[in-house]
Amino acid sequence: MVKIVEKHVKLDFPLGHHLHCLIAQIPNRLKHREHLFTLADPEAQWRMVRGILELVASGEGNLKRLHFLMFPESSIPLSRFDEMLSIIEKGFRPNTVTMFGLEQISLDEYRGMLIRFHADNAEALEFLEQDVDSGDILGMPVNWCCIAVKEADGKLRVFLEAKSHPFRGEEFLDKDHDLYRGRHFYLFRGEPACFNFMTLICLDYLYRDLYSSNIKLIIDNANRLFFTKRQSLDAIFVIQCNPKPEHRSYREVLTGFYGEYLEDTPGVRDTVTVFGNCSDESEIEGVRCQECYGISFVAISGRHKMSHYQEREFSSDDFDGAPVGRLRFGSGTRLFYFNLPLSHELDPRSSRVPLKVHSVLRWTDDAGWVKVGEGDDQRMIREG
Repeated sequence: MVKIVEKHVKLDFPLGHHLHCLIAQIPNRLKHREHLFTLADPEAQWRMVRGILELVASGEGNLKRLHFLMFPESSIPLSRFDEMLSIIEKGFRPNTVTMFGLEQISLDEYRGMLIRFHADNAEALEFLEQDVDSGDILGMPVNWCCIAVKEADGKLRVFLEAKSHPFRGEEFLDKDHDLYRGRHFYLFRGEPACFNFMTLICLDYLYRDLYSSNIKLIIDNANRLFFTKRQSLDAIFVIQCNPKPEHRSYREVLTGFYGEYLEDTPGVRDTVTVFGNCSDESEIEGVRCQECYGISFVAISGRHKMSHYQEREFSSDDFDGAPVGRLRFGSGTRLFYFNLPLSHELDPRSSRVPLKVHSVLRWTDDAGWVKVGEGDDQRMIREG
């Protein structure tokens, strides 16, 4: 199984106030070229991505208060990696975390990236070198992501993770070209605000073998954090390129995560879980499905009740009876901007709502990102 590596980052989030997250639910159009999945039209993809980055940098509306920005798995052109980091470093505000998946590369290229950003990825490089020492695997594909943290003092730190579990399009009978399985997850310890979070890639959230599972590993680590430091895991961000975003497996894992059916789990009872998928305009060569992709959602413990609410762009439910409250978005190409709830405990003296949608934006070829309708920034999930 993977190892959880703790990283301390300087994030001076506002104390006693909720944080803000933007999911970029954009399309992925991936082609299989030379054993790697790459973007069919990287320049068109970059135009859309750059529009999002410029929107965040300008801080229109209340985007100046953005703390977390999520792009889908495999959605950023490799050729624009340095340009993207430059925009984040020069244009984004301090205390901003940007999570994005990039086109697949070979393990040899990924190794080079870990060496380049060795200061923040020393442990990950050590794990990889152990694997390289065991066999000739440098030609294997890597599905990877970047977590770019712009700290309170403006310093940019770059963390890299490799996906530990493939989807069916990434598995081949030829083991020389099967997907490399990452060996680590980062647990980010935000200080001085004391906000702890993780980023996973799609099926890494579900993966298990006969004896253990990724999510059990995360729960146990969070419980140790609670009992030794009286802290908890505040958020998990799962970036996806998932044709089955509401598969029953997700409901089952969420049920176990929040349900406390077998053991008390104080380390994760207040965790916010955010799934950011690509949109329904996505196409992956070799993957056929109906009503695919989209439906990004946010889940919190069912102890913080939310009444059922239906809007054109989003709704709330309990994911077919799971012990969660869920904010469920639509499947189109959209930007969803919302708050991460600060506390899940119900307070009868307060009228505060657990989750609020600040705005929803859609993509246009001529004007870029524009708001969907008027008054979307005032619509909210109502407390039951």
